Amino acid sequence: MKILFAAAEVAPFIKTGGLADVIGALPQALRQAGHDVRIVLPKYRDMSARYSDLLEHLGAVEVPVGWRRQYGGIEHLVWEDIPVYFIDNEYYFGRDGVYGHWDDGERFAFLNRAVLEILPTIEFWPDILHCHDWHTAMVPLLLKEHFRHDPNYAGIRTVFTIHNLLYQGLFPYEVLGDLLSLPHSYYTPEGVEYNGAVSFMKAGLVFSDHVTTVSPTYAEEIKTAYYGYGMDGLLRSLGDRLSGIVNGVDTKLYNPATDHVLAARYKTSAKKKQENKAALQEELGLPGSARIPLVAMVTRLVKPKGLDLVIRILDEWLLGEDVQFVILGTGDKAYENWFREAAHRHPEKLSAQITFSDELSRKIYAGSDLFLMPSKFEPCGISQLLALRYGSIPVVRETGGLNDTVKAYNEATGEGNGFTFKNFNAHDLLYTLRRGIMFYHQPEHWKQLLRNAFAGDYSWGTSAKQYLGIYERLVVSE
Repeated sequence: MKILFAAAEVAPFIKTGGLADVIGALPQALRQAGHDVRIVLPKYRDMSARYSDLLEHLGAVEVPVGWRRQYGGIEHLVWEDIPVYFIDNEYYFGRDGVYGHWDDGERFAFLNRAVLEILPTIEFWPDILHCHDWHTAMVPLLLKEHFRHDPNYAGIRTVFTIHNLLYQGLFPYEVLGDLLSLPHSYYTPEGVEYNGAVSFMKAGLVFSDHVTTVSPTYAEEIKTAYYGYGMDGLLRSLGDRLSGIVNGVDTKLYNPATDHVLAARYKTSAKKKQENKAALQEELGLPGSARIPLVAMVTRLVKPKGLDLVIRILDEWLLGEDVQFVILGTGDKAYENWFREAAHRHPEKLSAQITFSDELSRKIYAGSDLFLMPSKFEPCGISQLLALRYGSIPVVRETGGLNDTVKAYNEATGEGNGFTFKNFNAHDLLYTLRRGIMFYHQPEHWKQLLRNAFAGDYSWGTSAKQYLGIYERLVVSE
């Protein structure tokens, strides 16, 4: 089967979040299953020269953006046996950052059209065109409207994946005609209109052949008003066209047995984990002690990550418990400043690393004992999977993919790989943290938790089979 992934970011080339990790890993699993998988994304100026210097120029196309005809260069490399195509346009992508520009509507209208325009030049006609989040969500509609009479495009089926429904790609009405060359007839509640704007996300939901999201629980949550952001009615109407498939992680890239940044590499060794803990405590300037549990967060510092709950209990918790806490991430300035100040209040117990560092994040996964994710919502979450892979026991709220991947520890049966709470409540969080710390001080229970964590399969293998099942049904039904 021939499969083309279209996305705004792909690890390791450009990354702002978990979307990039998915597009970097899922195609690998599909390729290993014997399929011809390729990826297309923009060529950003921020991409490391380590990769941009490897690119080969394949050609160029003219990309219609309304009445304009814009240059679309096609550059190419093969990364771990997967062909990757980079769409080059300095005006749209030769700037700092991936998102957040005043003309994102035009930038991503260009990208959506370019994904389809380059197919004759790269001589690849996919059976499945798999689009991800709002940045490429217009592709299914553009395919339907602008390419329906071209027999080369007739056999392409589309899958659209929601990674986070909160970000919907809302732009003024003028985008529809002036940038996408789409008729007014699509600007309806049944089409792409949403609260007086054009919604890229909605185009993906309405016009793709199948919609997926990144966990079974999140697939059910977004059908409710609380999680649906006004799209819940539409999502309910999709019926069996909507599936929830939990993400995996790149178990080759994230492997404590081979991870070169760790002080001690290990498979399942609690002793080696303690060596990593000691090294992390030293690096962060925290007192070195195996007895003191080290709790960690690696997260974007934004409201949906449940930081308000952490702030509510942090001083009481740190003052009342013999515990250490480290947080790594960047985001809203108010959160950044709060955690910096908290580190000054608790220099022996709290380290606030207000930065982005993949290397430090791996050291934290390996060196921490408990990993905290009290999210208000979490479509899937990758951090809890990485924590489990490295033997850091998750403490999570039962939402989205956290609910699907972390099961509460049952001391009577020895089952479960973490600690969970249901209500978005600071005291429920505090109670659950204290429960986790209690079991940390009970060696037999803690050894069982580590065994359960290390025994889990966090690879993309199972999820890739589920995606292939969807692809095959679409191709057969053509």
